[in-house]
Amino acid sequence: MGEIELIIDTVANLGQYAGVHPRFKQAIEFLNTHDVKQLEPGKYEIDGSHLFALVQHYETKQKEQSIWEAHRKYFDIQIVAEGEETLGHSPIGLTEVTTAYKEESDYALFSADSGNFFTLKEGHFAFFAPQDVHMPCVAVDGKPGPVKKIVIKVEI
Repeated sequence: MGEIELIIDTVANLGQYAGVHPRFKQAIEFLNTHDVKQLEPGKYEIDGSHLFALVQHYETKQKEQSIWEAHRKYFDIQIVAEGEETLGHSPIGLTEVTTAYKEESDYALFSADSGNFFTLKEGHFAFFAPQDVHMPCVAVDGKPGPVKKIVIKVEI
């Protein structure tokens, strides 16, 4: 399978991406059988360490306070259940590692001179693969606000 590009779409269309990875179907079933707005913050195992959801509730922050990150073991499906946030994206080849990869927590930190920033609104998702360095949790138009997000971690 070749590299998958960044995907941004509505949750209503998530089923169209079931063929991207064998575990996507289970992730979609989880979302279809749970009211994401009612889920309490925490970790929800779908298929053990192979597939799980992290429900987060936080206040977005200024871009200068946010970090660029990427993962190796998991794809991220980041779904905004409530609120909106800005996310940054940069191909890994255009970034520089600032904190080496930590296997136990599956992340490395990066610096990027530039990136593409987009707003993810309620009911939308972004899919990040290992080559997608991303900056989550950024305030839209510099105005911090509350966000409820579900990050589904899909083991590669």
